[in-house]
Amino acid sequence: MESIISVKKAVKKFGDFVAVNEIDFEVFKGEIFAFLGPNGAGKSTTIKMLTTLLKPTSGSLFLAGHDVTKEQDLVRKSFGIVFQDPSLDDELTAHENMRLHGVLYGIPKKEVNPRTEELLKLVDLWDRRDSIVKTYSGGMKRRLEIARGLMHHPKVMFLDEPTLGLDAQTRNMLWNYIKELNKLEGMTIFFTTHYLGEAELVAQRIAIIDHGKIVAMGTTEELKQQTGTNDLESAYLALTGKEVRDEVLDTSEGNKERLRNVMKNRKH
Repeated sequence: MESIISVKKAVKKFGDFVAVNEIDFEVFKGEIFAFLGPNGAGKSTTIKMLTTLLKPTSGSLFLAGHDVTKEQDLVRKSFGIVFQDPSLDDELTAHENMRLHGVLYGIPKKEVNPRTEELLKLVDLWDRRDSIVKTYSGGMKRRLEIARGLMHHPKVMFLDEPTLGLDAQTRNMLWNYIKELNKLEGMTIFFTTHYLGEAELVAQRIAIIDHGKIVAMGTTEELKQQTGTNDLESAYLALTGKEVRDEVLDTSEGNKERLRNVMKNRKH
């Protein structure tokens, strides 16, 4: 399989503190890949290095064939990102937030409005396009951030704890949107989480990170085999000695059918 992210011996230090400690991993094109670990494990720091927000202390990081430290402009055009903390302009409408992003990424004017309509319909916000964002719920803001991140046709979408603070129902729907995007556009998804359910039910492969080091990586089944355990929670506990918060996502056939109907209606 073709790699779209390649990280080798990456280190990030803040003074004497080693936040990321010689990690190696690859993410394949079109894959949904998860970093699972507790707060402070190095998940967000790794994403910030890959998205040029932090310069690595040492090591090599490549995204879509571009060197993260030497080809920053090309790297930035290759990804979209949803941060842990909201980054929308609350005083603008959804439509205005989308247009602003289009201008920042140099999208031709004639393409901005059609792309905005396409994406806002995709995340069920077209009817609220002229509403001020500060009137949105937390889930609506997250969906708008995903739409905005897709505006420039990125090859990779980074999601840093995207469901933090959201209720279970909103989290379910958000992940369903993301999985559908991956399926429809073949987009690579890289997300961080400390929810076992999200990692197990959404990701195709999982890297467990703790104290700045990747302690294991593979599918859920491979992680269970590596640790001789029967479930991901036990595997995680065996690898890190820690418990992690968990909420099971609704993957019932009824919920999947509702999503399929929503996506079918959007296409007409």
